[in-house]
Amino acid sequence: MALTTDDAAKLALLARLELSQEQLEHLAPQLDSILGFIDKLSELDTSDVEPMTTALDVDNCWRVDELKPGLDREAALSNAPASDEECFRVPPVLG
Repeated sequence: MALTTDDAAKLALLARLELSQEQLEHLAPQLDSILGFIDKLSELDTSDVEPMTTALDVDNCWRVDELKPGLDREAALSNAPASDEECFRVPPVLG
């Protein structure tokens, strides 16, 4: 089943992306190709593969925890899809 431009539009809406019809028509086949690769990967037998969290055996390198200025409230809220004076507005998550 090929991904349609309507499917791409739904994904864009969920990601809060504003895309033109031309962009959706360009994006739909690319997303369909990505999903095809995922289907191929899901066919692999990984029963003998040990779960891991990283491909490389490395230790974390932490930076020094320094106090730095952050965004002011107005700048942070300027990118919010919805805000209420001092807060981000989000849809209810629980019941």
